[in-house]
Amino acid sequence: MAKKLKTYQTSLGFYDQAIAAPSMKAALAAWGASSNLFHQGVARETDDPDVVAATMAKPGVVLRRPVGSDGPFTESAELPTDLGAGEAEPKRKSKRKSKSKAESKPTSKKRPARTARNAFREIDDAAARKAAAAFEKEERRREAARAKEEAARAKERARRDKAVAAAEAALDKARREHDAKAGAIEAERAALEARAEAEQERWDKQRHKLDQALRRASE
Repeated sequence: MAKKLKTYQTSLGFYDQAIAAPSMKAALAAWGASSNLFHQGVARETDDPDVVAATMAKPGVVLRRPVGSDGPFTESAELPTDLGAGEAEPKRKSKRKSKSKAESKPTSKKRPARTARNAFREIDDAAARKAAAAFEKEERRREAARAKEEAARAKERARRDKAVAAAEAALDKARREHDAKAGAIEAERAALEARAEAEQERWDKQRHKLDQALRRASE
């Protein structure tokens, strides 16, 4: 069963970063973090529907946006545009913000946004399941490819072992035939030597008798 993906978000350097991953550990690995950003409080799981939708569309891919902005997360984000701004501008901005907050304090329009977020959650869950299924499908494809490669290597090893065994068997057979023929030749040579010795002994005896007969005849 495919493991459900979750969306995690952090801020590193000039960018906010988000990713759809099966666990915090997987998210940290994708971000290249050398420490646990979740324990440090600089990373978290998010249920923002826009962020979830963007990451679930590309599971396992790190998406970015300029730090502090509320723009969409993308694979390639530009640097923040206010890197050179002074301190005066933020202060003026803060005043306008506080004034705007004071004016809009009696309103309560954020409550519908939360209910809308809950409404989006069911859609996001379906997208998350779809993304997790795609993630699992890719894992199965890679595993099948590895199994296919291993089977090919095993087949090649079996073919090589069979060829080696056949060559060794042929060598052993030829060695046995050679030993048999060499043994037969050695036996024939021994028999010939025995016959030669017997013939030499017979000749020595006959010559000795003939020499004696010749001496007696010449006296």
